[in-house]
Parts: sequence; C-alpha cells; structure tokens
Amino acid sequence: MRLITSQPDPHATLAPWKKPATSASYVYLLASSPYGTFYVGVTSDLVKRVWQHREGVVDGFTRVHGTTRLVWYEVHADIMEAIRREKLIKKWHRDWKVNLVQRMNPGWEDLYDQTVG
Repeated sequence: MRLITSQPDPHATLAPWKKPATSASYVYLLASSPYGTFYVGVTSDLVKRVWQHREGVVDGFTRVHGTTRLVWYEVHADIMEAIRREKLIKKWHRDWKVNLVQRMNPGWEDLYDQTVG
C-alpha cells in the first residue's frame, strides 16, 4: 500500500493571473458597490480577468466606473455557450441582474478572494 502525502501546490506562490487556466469559461458580473453600476463579462480565466479589472490594467468601462467587485459568476464548459449567455445577460433589465446577484450573493460580498483561495 502506497501512502499519498499532500504535496504543496506548485502554483501557490504564483500571482493569481499566472496560475494555469482550466478548460472552464465564466460569465461574471462586477459591481461598483451593492446595487451600483454593473459590468457583464466573459473569460476563460476568471481570477486573471477580475484581477485586471481590480488593478485598472486595461482602460475601459470598469476603470471609468469603478466596477471592481466580483458579485456573481457562473461556470460553463464551452466558451461559446458562455459568450451566448453573456450577450443575453447584457440585454437584461437591471432588475433582472440585481435578482441574479441576490440569489447567489444576497450580501453583495466581493467573491474575488474566494475564487483566488
């Protein structure tokens, strides 16, 4: 019988944006504050992309409006499916987006630290 010992994560010391990506794709909502301005996005590397928004690495909507809090996301196996979902959510009324966040994250907590964890 072979004992399997817990090995340290070789990527644990890497910055979040340098960790290996998975095959999953994500649709996500960022907010400036609870019930604040929304940004809807899609990515294949949620940690890296949210880090970019938070740090203001890329000029654009999120930097101008301060939408840096990850308040909702969902995982998709296929990037095309995720893109379709993102486009659909972008067309939604604001109340529908608020309800989406409320169901997953009623306290409007920033979920970024949990995703990096």
